[in-house]
Amino acid sequence: MNKVILVGRLAQDPEVRYTANGKAVASFNLAVNRFGSGQGQNNADFIPIVAWEKLAESAGNNLSKGSKVLVDGRLQIRSYETTDGQKRRVAEVVAQSIEFLDRKQAGSNNAGDGGLTVDSFGKDVFPDEDIPFS
Repeated sequence: MNKVILVGRLAQDPEVRYTANGKAVASFNLAVNRFGSGQGQNNADFIPIVAWEKLAESAGNNLSKGSKVLVDGRLQIRSYETTDGQKRRVAEVVAQSIEFLDRKQAGSNNAGDGGLTVDSFGKDVFPDEDIPFS
């Protein structure tokens, strides 16, 4: 099974591009906290995220640097060759759903249920004070 679930903040605004066939693709890095070696220090991993089609367009329209999200997807390892002939490998998460975890702001024009999803995973988003653990 290849399933990845990450919670973090966008390190930059999503970059939305279109393929030759007209499919939207968005990419951004997600800063995910991890705890250090028992010293109480937080370190961040910057994980590349890729979203396709309607999810990519929604991410580009609704997310920005610093947005807190949950990404549900799969790990993909791909290879490519640079213009100078060097072979490279890259690991990235291909998003199947993206959920907003930030509180809704009064007067916000984010329409819908507060999340970007391909399926119904995680539709309910509760305020931090309603969650019994943190």
